[in-house]
Amino acid sequence: MGVEPEIRVIVVTFRSGEIIGAFLDSLAKATTRPYEVVVVDNSPRLDPGTAAVSRRPEAELLRPGRNLGYGSAVNRGAAGARAPWLVVSNADIAFSPGALDELIVAADRWPGAGAFGPGITNPDGALYPSARDLPSLGRGIGHALFGWCWPTNPWTASYRRERGAPRETTAGWLSGSCQLVRREAFTAVGGFDESYFMFMEDVDLGRRLGLASWRSVYVPTAVVEHLGGHSTKRSSRRMVIAHHRSMFRYLSRQYPGTARAPLRLALGVGLTARLLLALAFAKDSAGARATRSAVLLPPRDATPGA
Repeated sequence: MGVEPEIRVIVVTFRSGEIIGAFLDSLAKATTRPYEVVVVDNSPRLDPGTAAVSRRPEAELLRPGRNLGYGSAVNRGAAGARAPWLVVSNADIAFSPGALDELIVAADRWPGAGAFGPGITNPDGALYPSARDLPSLGRGIGHALFGWCWPTNPWTASYRRERGAPRETTAGWLSGSCQLVRREAFTAVGGFDESYFMFMEDVDLGRRLGLASWRSVYVPTAVVEHLGGHSTKRSSRRMVIAHHRSMFRYLSRQYPGTARAPLRLALGVGLTARLLLALAFAKDSAGARATRSAVLLPPRDATPGA
């Protein structure tokens, strides 16, 4: 491109040929800074739409030859980056104009933060709860038990930070569907944990960033739309199983040692029961629909934190 990129955008695709072009088009309007794109295609076969990526001057197409999973594919795409900023994104994201520039401006206000998440809207106008607290045992049990039938329950509302107006603030973790990360921070924690094939790798990244003294910051004045479910249907059997497997992996690691083995066993039994219910009845393995409207998002010129 002739200019050293300030941003490397890493987008993971899986049979995403129909939407990757629109993703790249919206990205071009999201920043005025020089950027490069690495598309890591986990698909078993190369489709024409994804193949066309290699003809775009800003983009490079990587095909590992197998489905690496989300975190592993992102790590592959981040390897060798020299740009100070990494953007991790799904292919079914549409950036609003200036969204990435807005995130980087916010990063100047938070020099000790390593990750920055935009406000994420759904096509139906809902505000996706993309900045949450790290899961705790109490909130996790309440969310898991009541989220499906009572999405505004106090445990879910607390965990998903759905009280009050959205504002720029720190969070325990940010959605991996779209976030800006300092390359320095991402490298310092070793990127995504590749033992998570799919789901919970973003939660784990937020936890490890925090342990390394890097904050995660929610920036609701930067807005993207998540079309949702193109590459993976969360209601599909395989994805529901993968979600619960990753939940157990994450939660059990928070309670190591022989003395906590009964607690890990109880977690396993509880998540197995939740999995069976999800396979039988749930439309979404996350267990609770979004409850707030995107109209609550502050305007771009709003005072940060107000």
